[in-house]
Amino acid sequence: MTLLGRVTLASLLLTGSAALAADPLPAPVAAPDETTVLTVHAEGAQVYECKPVTDGKLAWSFREPIATLIAGGRTIGRHYAGPNWEHVDGSAVTARTAGSAPVATAADIPWLKLEVIAHRGNGVLTNVATVQRINTSGGQLDGACDKAGVLQSAPYSADYVFLRRD
Repeated sequence: MTLLGRVTLASLLLTGSAALAADPLPAPVAAPDETTVLTVHAEGAQVYECKPVTDGKLAWSFREPIATLIAGGRTIGRHYAGPNWEHVDGSAVTARTAGSAPVATAADIPWLKLEVIAHRGNGVLTNVATVQRINTSGGQLDGACDKAGVLQSAPYSADYVFLRRD
């Protein structure tokens, strides 16, 4: 079994999550020198707003995620604009995109590697340096919009892997 396979198996055993990823992860989202702290499943929506684009036409623009974080069949936190992830123990992180990998279908949001830029509270997320969004399903919004300011959501699910630097 590869190192990534052993790490994934250990993560599954520690978190009770059924999250499985490609072996190996695509290079833009991989974090080979980091250790998994927590793996969670997210269920929620990607929220879009109808806005004018450069040519004056209206188009859907990503606004924010809204999701529940689940591990071992229990809600353990939430994910929202920032992007932010909050754990029930009071710890939280804010991150920014550091890498992106395409996915299998146009309906799915891409896999991401996010670099943590801020920490709050003390708990399981305190030492997290990187967040990976993998195993995405849904979340892309299609079609035209015809009124500026209108919000619409697209259901999605994903697995989030929280990692620390060794």
